[in-house]
Amino acid sequence: MITRLSSLFVRTLREDPADAELPSHKLLVRAGYIRRVAPGIYSWLPLGLRVLAKVEQIVREEMDAIGAQEVRFPALLPREPYEATGRWTEYGPNLFRLQDRKAGDYLLGPTHEEMFTLMVKDLYSSYKDLPLSLYQIQTKYRDEARPRAGLLRGREFVMKDSYSFDVDDAGLAASYAKHREAYIRIFDRLGLEYVIVQATSGAMGGSASEEFLAVSPNGEDTFVRSPGGYAANVEAVSITPPAPVDASSTPAPSAILTPGAATIDTLVEQANQFAPRADRPWQGSDTLKNVAFRLTWPGGRSELLIVGLPGDRDIDLKRLDAAIAPAEATPLTEEDFAANPGLVKGYIGPVSLAGDAVVAHLGSEAATGVRYLVDPRVVAGTAWLTGANVADTHLIDVVAGRDFTADGVLDVAEIRDGDPAPDGSGGLSLARGIEMGHIFQLGRKYADALGLKVLDSNGKLVTVTMGSYGVGVSRAVAAVAEATCDDKGLAWPRALAPFDVQIVATGKDDSVLIAAEQLAAELDAAGVAVLLDDRKASPGVKFADAELLGIPTTVIVGRGLADGLLELRDRTTGERSDLPLEGALARIIELVTGS
Repeated sequence: MITRLSSLFVRTLREDPADAELPSHKLLVRAGYIRRVAPGIYSWLPLGLRVLAKVEQIVREEMDAIGAQEVRFPALLPREPYEATGRWTEYGPNLFRLQDRKAGDYLLGPTHEEMFTLMVKDLYSSYKDLPLSLYQIQTKYRDEARPRAGLLRGREFVMKDSYSFDVDDAGLAASYAKHREAYIRIFDRLGLEYVIVQATSGAMGGSASEEFLAVSPNGEDTFVRSPGGYAANVEAVSITPPAPVDASSTPAPSAILTPGAATIDTLVEQANQFAPRADRPWQGSDTLKNVAFRLTWPGGRSELLIVGLPGDRDIDLKRLDAAIAPAEATPLTEEDFAANPGLVKGYIGPVSLAGDAVVAHLGSEAATGVRYLVDPRVVAGTAWLTGANVADTHLIDVVAGRDFTADGVLDVAEIRDGDPAPDGSGGLSLARGIEMGHIFQLGRKYADALGLKVLDSNGKLVTVTMGSYGVGVSRAVAAVAEATCDDKGLAWPRALAPFDVQIVATGKDDSVLIAAEQLAAELDAAGVAVLLDDRKASPGVKFADAELLGIPTTVIVGRGLADGLLELRDRTTGERSDLPLEGALARIIELVTGS
């Protein structure tokens, strides 16, 4: 059936929406694919739904190809399964919680591990039933603190989540590999430039974890890669510690006055002025800065944490969040410092002055109530310039392992271009991307919590091991739009375009519209999806809307008709060419089908 633009439920806009920052967000709204309902919540209009359905179909075909079976769970879920796994609390404020009229607790599903686990537990009991892979394509809900970027970070979104169930770890590895290959085919078909990176599991739990990131300068995720093939998101990069240093010739710590030196730059400047070194000047990398946080755990418990790291590095807050999840970190307030007088703001250090002697200050959680964790670069024997926990005073020659001992290591410093790859495959380069898929080897976390066991081949009860695999379906619409658009509008790849061809009738002569209608009918009969612009609008408006809507092929029926010619425009390349009316049908079908 021919779709006519004159009756299509769409209204294009000339101005960008006020709340939109990214090109995909601006253009999807302007072109009438989506409409904002509330922050992070969007309605899908007919054009947008057609694109979304094509993404869903690609995902569905590739999941079916590996033997996964589709199911569908409700979005409204009871509290009890999430309580059993601890995620009712661990999800914290990101979870939409509500009560029914009987005061029963429910949530809007952010993800469905618990539901899949319980369904398999209810129906299967033997190793003969496994391996099994189930999936659904369904709406998820997460109460994002700062929903932004349109479909890329919303509070309601469409996601494909699938789960594998195996009797042992070898089976899990095989299921994981199948899903990984399916994801490669999915993202290849979507036409995205993507990279597969090592990732952290976060609140999902589990061991092996990889992300599929669409490479984009506007992506929210930062990842690294090396010439030798290493790739990881920054949260998953693990720094290789240097070798311990022989500190036998390093003198005992001594204090220097550093008035007003509460930053690394001023500290280095004053150290070079008041305590110059013979071999080389002090640098930021010689300093050990100590950053204080309050960790708050789901349920309200909190504790103080101090992170020590080289002064030329900053803490990457995403790496910190991933490392301490499900706790949340906030900087210490003035009230916190007042309640802990041993911590002097701007001058925190792992040792403290007491009269003329230097005594341990941090590094013993039991003794101080403050946990002190250090960067992997702070290895035994390294000497540092660091705070003395006295205003306007620092210590030099403070040696790790001799003058202080940390409670552990926390690898959360920023990663920089040129840093060595953990596997020795060269220097790292940083790039940005949009997370499109995430696959996990969950293991037995959820099966243990919910009692999913089967009888093995020896008749013994064993706990099932699981994998979890997600694809951002609605996010893919925005990611592809982001990757393919230009300053004129959207430019869909043919696999996702809402229509194959847009026919634009221009001119007041009735013969133009009659010819456009006839061509549209012939294409429709040949199985080509056609959008016919039959509106009574100026050619300029129609051409601008054709570029905005982003259909791959535009056929213009206009003044060239008298000479037996149509105009053919390629939205991706911008190429324009004359198309003889005779043979036009076959040529257009050839373009659409590629044969």
